[in-house]
Amino acid sequence: MTVGLLAGPPSAVADPGTCSAGWTVDRVVSGIGNLENLDSDGAGGFYVTGIVDGYLAHIDARGQVEKLVTGLQNPAGVRVAGKYVYFVTGDGLTAGPGTLERYDRETREVTTLLTGLNGPNGLLLLPDGDLLFTTIGVTGVPTGISRYRPSTGEYTRTWANVPLSNGIALAPDGKSIFTDNMTLRIFRVSLDRPAEQTVIAGAPRLMGLFDDMEATRAGQLFVADHMQGAIYQIDTASGDSCSIITGLIKPAATRTPPDGATSVRIARDGDAWTLFATSMDGTLYRLRPPAGLDLTPATPQR
Repeated sequence: MTVGLLAGPPSAVADPGTCSAGWTVDRVVSGIGNLENLDSDGAGGFYVTGIVDGYLAHIDARGQVEKLVTGLQNPAGVRVAGKYVYFVTGDGLTAGPGTLERYDRETREVTTLLTGLNGPNGLLLLPDGDLLFTTIGVTGVPTGISRYRPSTGEYTRTWANVPLSNGIALAPDGKSIFTDNMTLRIFRVSLDRPAEQTVIAGAPRLMGLFDDMEATRAGQLFVADHMQGAIYQIDTASGDSCSIITGLIKPAATRTPPDGATSVRIARDGDAWTLFATSMDGTLYRLRPPAGLDLTPATPQR
């Protein structure tokens, strides 16, 4: 399937009193279901998950979309590691048992690594090659953040006890991570001592529903918000926050959240770093920053 590049920004870019000035926004692809998560393929394209339609897809640098794996139950977080694409299924508060799976980019084979997961959602590849994934399921005892080591198969079900956790990102120091949960707070969790958890920020708005995130080396954290259809910029040192875009919401006569922005990722856009975002409206957005804003990602693999 091919989806053409769409010109022009979405209808709600500017939000008075926010930090939207200087950002430019366009659609890379649109009309491809309900996008939940994304990660860069390292060549100008992305791997994305469609949570309702149940697929893992690839969007190349020309905007061509290919569904690689279909028939998945609520796929969510996705991360690229060399020739593999890792992803989770079973996202949701009351979804069926979830899985951690691996897609081989060379052979197109899919391998199931873990089963019986409790609503896995966000996924993060650590510098040492381990994977962290958040869980939001309530069908069993909340499991917080889990850790999996692909090289050995070692699995720690509750690595960090942050119940109902959702988004996840590496912090600029490389020694901790950021995560959010249903309490509308963002936590810093030490990689060496995961029991050490500190709150760095709260919701920028009274009503919100945080989703996935990514940090820069300069200490800025970008977070998707379902409820407002927003992308927030948060200073992780001060906790100050603002919205750079709002209104990324799936059109419908009646709103049924989660139906807004789902994930952000920093990737190369020519010679510059650019912010990309997915939304339940089936669109992959490209958000180019204002001059002077350093978007170098905290994740060293980039």
